[in-house]
Amino acid sequence: MLAPGILRIMNDTDFFRALNPGQRGGFDETNWWVVDKAGHPDQPQAEEARALLCRTYWYPVYCYTCRLGHTHEDAQDLTQEFFARILEKNYLQAATAEKGRFRSYLLMMLKRFLADEWDRTRRQKRGGGVRMVSLDAVDTQFLRRQEFAEATTPDKAFDLAWAESLIRHALESLEQELAAAGKGALFRHLKAYLTGDSEVTCVATAERLGMSVSNLKVTVHRLRARLRDLVRTEIANTANSPEEVEAEVQDLYAALR
Repeated sequence: MLAPGILRIMNDTDFFRALNPGQRGGFDETNWWVVDKAGHPDQPQAEEARALLCRTYWYPVYCYTCRLGHTHEDAQDLTQEFFARILEKNYLQAATAEKGRFRSYLLMMLKRFLADEWDRTRRQKRGGGVRMVSLDAVDTQFLRRQEFAEATTPDKAFDLAWAESLIRHALESLEQELAAAGKGALFRHLKAYLTGDSEVTCVATAERLGMSVSNLKVTVHRLRARLRDLVRTEIANTANSPEEVEAEVQDLYAALR
């Protein structure tokens, strides 16, 4: 299931209210660059863009596939094969902003892929055997939590996993930022306060860090504000307008309510 801290973040209405792009600065017109670059492998930063999309959507694709009834191993193989195919065939080039949200486009491609795989498997069974697919090993940190994928419909499992993926990646980015600034230990001590998981009092943590309780609370407040910015950045990577960012924020909230 979702980590308790992630759920606490997502159930924080103030957190989501602050994500409203209408309350923040101007929209960066290059936000759609991730999808655009990923669809043009001959351009600079294409590999970086493709890696970012795979990182964000691997878990949602896996959860959708698992929720259809596939075993962990089969869902893992199908997920890897799906990404290998859309990158090899360069289906991402057809994902234009005018066609709507990238998330919806990817889910449509996934449904087509799985339907094709189902037909192919049936044909192979009629022919006397099924080809065993050997794929490279991948990180299964999240992929073994099948109870998460089984909690709802396939489409909702996809959206729920997408929401968790965004939040987790935002937390990872925040950790990397603080580590680069020489404040990795600060993040480790305060992460539980960002997610609401802390079982240690503010007084004890403040003493450990050598700061006052009021300074600790201000620091946590600032880190939560930065986390909100990073969540919005994750969303904006595949959004084409401030309105679409807002719609995705609302979907993010709806998926985890």
